[in-house]
Amino acid sequence: MSVTLIILVAALVAMVALVFARPVRQSSRDGLISRFGPEYDRAVARHDGDAKAAQWELSERLRRYGELSIRALTPESREQYAARWSGLQERFVESPALAVREADRLLGALAAERGYPAESPEQLQEALSVRHAQAVEGYRRLHTEAERARAGHVPTDRLREALLGAYPLFEELVRAQPHDRALRRRRQRHHRPAILRSS
Repeated sequence: MSVTLIILVAALVAMVALVFARPVRQSSRDGLISRFGPEYDRAVARHDGDAKAAQWELSERLRRYGELSIRALTPESREQYAARWSGLQERFVESPALAVREADRLLGALAAERGYPAESPEQLQEALSVRHAQAVEGYRRLHTEAERARAGHVPTDRLREALLGAYPLFEELVRAQPHDRALRRRRQRHHRPAILRSS
């Protein structure tokens, strides 16, 4: 009698645990989708549709980079970065490939100064994706086109689009200070520098 009771209680406990475990996993998944946005879809695609593997990868990113101490830029440093970006936009007209390579280096230096680890472009992109998930793909594309430009000819339109796509991340890193909520509103307006607009 007591053995039967123990088995029934154990079965009931297992059923309750199963019922409550599902919402926790769902909640974790929803949290990752909300935080990472397009990066979540990219991770799932990279893992050939394996959502669990993608969730594990993104959870690891949060663990490694979620508590980074992001430093504010001084007003002088912000102005210097803004001036350098304006300068490379002007140089784009005469030398698109050089301007894109310079933008790639500039974004790397800016992110490192803010406190993001930059031992490799891949590590930097992963770290940036934790706080800048909507904009990091633009930097990823810029870096890819900069590497292609080093190796050979890249059409000017592709270079222009890469530079335009990287601008939102530049704006977030150079203008926003830690915990600046106005950053999201600026990103949604997605200002495009006039000098780079297609005619």
